[in-house]
Amino acid sequence: MKNLIRITQLVGAGIVLVATIIAFFLEILNMFSVQSIQLADLLLLFIYLEVMGMVGNYWSNQSIRLTYPLFIAITALARLIILQKKDIGASALIYESGAILLLAIAIVVLKLRKSKMLKINLTKGDI
Repeated sequence: MKNLIRITQLVGAGIVLVATIIAFFLEILNMFSVQSIQLADLLLLFIYLEVMGMVGNYWSNQSIRLTYPLFIAITALARLIILQKKDIGASALIYESGAILLLAIAIVVLKLRKSKMLKINLTKGDI
């Protein structure tokens, strides 16, 4: 049963990887056909690269670092802000930038949890 679950996880990760690679190249083809590259397009490519890195890390280590999805979320929120341009109100922009700040703080906390500077000793069962 454990092997079946592991194989299913690896197949699912492979499907995500293949779909991400296809989407990456389709986006590049779209940029060539339109003959225009916008910042939102570059951020989308960066999201694809982060997903590929996350899947590659999962494939080799059988685990996902929690910071990968947080970085992807920050990039996606930045892309959302750029795509909305001036069509949104100031309060929505403050909420979205606050979400980015909150995610960035979460990444810092996750990085500092193993820091010797804070003198925190966590075992695997504590997390």
